[in-house]
Amino acid sequence: GQGYYGTHTPGVILRNILENPAWYTAYTPYQAEISQGRMEALVNFQTMVCDLTGMAIANASMLDEATAAAEAMTLAKRSVKSRSSTFVVAGDCHPQTIEVIRTRAAPLGISVVIADSRAAWDAALERDCFAVLAQYPATSGRIDDLRGDVARVHAKDAAFIVAADLLALTLITPPGEFDADIVCGTTQRFGMPMCNGGPHAAFLACRDAYKRSLPGRLVGVSVDAHGAPAYRLALQTREQHIRREKATSNICTAQVLPAVVASMYAVYHGPAGLTRIAQRVARYTAILASGLAQLGHAPREAATFDTLSFHTGEATEALVARARSFNANLRVYWKDWICVSLDETTTREDVELLWRIFGQEAEDAGTLPVFAEHEDAASLVPDALRRTSAFLAHPVFNTHKSETAMLRYIRSLSDKDLALDRSMIPLGSCTMKLNATSEMIPVTWPEFANIHPFAPPEQLQGYAELDRQLRAWLCEATGYAGISLQPNAGSQGEYAGLLAIKAFHESRGEGRRDICLIPSSAHGTNPASAQMAGMQVVVTACDTQGNVDIDDLRRACEKHGDRLAAMMITYPSTHGVFETRVKELCEIVHSYGGRVYVDGANMNALVGVAAPGEFGGDVSHLNLHKTFCIPHGGGGPGVGPVCVVADLVPFLPGHATAGLGG
Repeated sequence: GQGYYGTHTPGVILRNILENPAWYTAYTPYQAEISQGRMEALVNFQTMVCDLTGMAIANASMLDEATAAAEAMTLAKRSVKSRSSTFVVAGDCHPQTIEVIRTRAAPLGISVVIADSRAAWDAALERDCFAVLAQYPATSGRIDDLRGDVARVHAKDAAFIVAADLLALTLITPPGEFDADIVCGTTQRFGMPMCNGGPHAAFLACRDAYKRSLPGRLVGVSVDAHGAPAYRLALQTREQHIRREKATSNICTAQVLPAVVASMYAVYHGPAGLTRIAQRVARYTAILASGLAQLGHAPREAATFDTLSFHTGEATEALVARARSFNANLRVYWKDWICVSLDETTTREDVELLWRIFGQEAEDAGTLPVFAEHEDAASLVPDALRRTSAFLAHPVFNTHKSETAMLRYIRSLSDKDLALDRSMIPLGSCTMKLNATSEMIPVTWPEFANIHPFAPPEQLQGYAELDRQLRAWLCEATGYAGISLQPNAGSQGEYAGLLAIKAFHESRGEGRRDICLIPSSAHGTNPASAQMAGMQVVVTACDTQGNVDIDDLRRACEKHGDRLAAMMITYPSTHGVFETRVKELCEIVHSYGGRVYVDGANMNALVGVAAPGEFGGDVSHLNLHKTFCIPHGGGGPGVGPVCVVADLVPFLPGHATAGLGG
């Protein structure tokens, strides 16, 4: 559980999208005339999210659920009347979501209040805040009736954010119907394997009044010169490449390929199929709970969809060990609780195995529960919160029901697009690479695809070895001392790198350093990331050849002196220019106590020729979906590792939920 579930990727989607270069080599859909197929698939994604959540508008995917929740927080801050700087988070949200929210809130001066009990939640809702976040269903499985809480929050001119499970929303009341303002979550269980944590398409939906502040890309429907329907990116004036430090977010790459998979999962199954899958999950959960109650392990939650929680006290470690002896993993929650989550891959044998794990004495006595005797167990989905509204009524979700029809629909869309299977795409370094088949084949192997990211470390040694090997290679290529592979897009690598610089200065008692110098030639993500990291952007000039104006740089360094935190440059620049005085530039910034961030978006031009860590860079991010073999996927997935010099290594990101520092 905890936001990651086993799923069946329909074969027709696996073969014709996830393993098909017509989809995974496509570039971001900036040119609408060669992107109509995947834009239609993304409109399907947006429609699916809007219908299931009951919201007015949704974007074309986010990087992951935790990032989506953090973006929802800042969307709320920009949109509500409340002037408070307090954000209330239910303690029963996914732990990784709480981690990211805390990280993103700190540079912005947002105070995060975690409510770890019902009493604490009620008390937090009485205080002044600009927004609250609740998980629906909660990470422990509980389904709360949030309607009264929404009204209390709105009375304070604050926003109510719901992190929701899309499959559960086929059965329970969608947040839009109880007046939630923003809904976020992940679409992972809609056909995208766990893959040790990603990539997966998250979603972010909101009320119509917030649409001009919504982060991420939006695909809209227009008409072409002949009056026929046509798709194009909409409301782009919100985005970082135009608004720079005033952008709603620094995100540019999203998760288009996983979003297409999720949307096609909904197209193929349709509303009736999704409901059947959800009903089966809920039915198995009720049967499991009934049998466990017979064994003396009644779950805490009376209302749940797919997850059961048990207070196991001193028996916790023994139960976890017994489960592992049966090749099963149980989730330990709050040290003396155990959570068990089911999904569409769960079988009768899985349920019976869980009864064996919890019922050692009953097994010895031959009195284990019998599946057939619990098939009439009462549903744990509360009647008061059952969904009654229709969803996915558009013909696209009710037409392509056979594999042949689905195959033809997918092919008809890819025929409208231009990807590397048909032509080169001369749009710059973003596309100058090959997604070799030998590199892509292992992605969907079950041994890689079906691993939960929070499985015990000893079960993840293959992934750990790949991680170590790749980090060593990338350090060698860039000349840096340390690297983190955590950021799942270049924008997130930038943000993590700037936070490392910020933390470095603070560790030296120089927290006053908040000025970030950025040339006018820089990619728009740079100023957007600096603003998110709590820095003040100062733009420096470029000369007529596109180089950074060194004299103007000196003046800026002298002016801001002891407040200078960093300078961000792109090398080669967005103009395609190699800064001939890049070493001098780095030396100037260093002489004033600043650090140099070298944007690695164009690393294609440097590999094997020059290393940023050797010509003066302190931090870089790389775009593995540009320079290396990660599929561009029509606009994602992306990977944005952050690389640093030796004295910044202690400030690389951690991941406490996964046991990796933090």
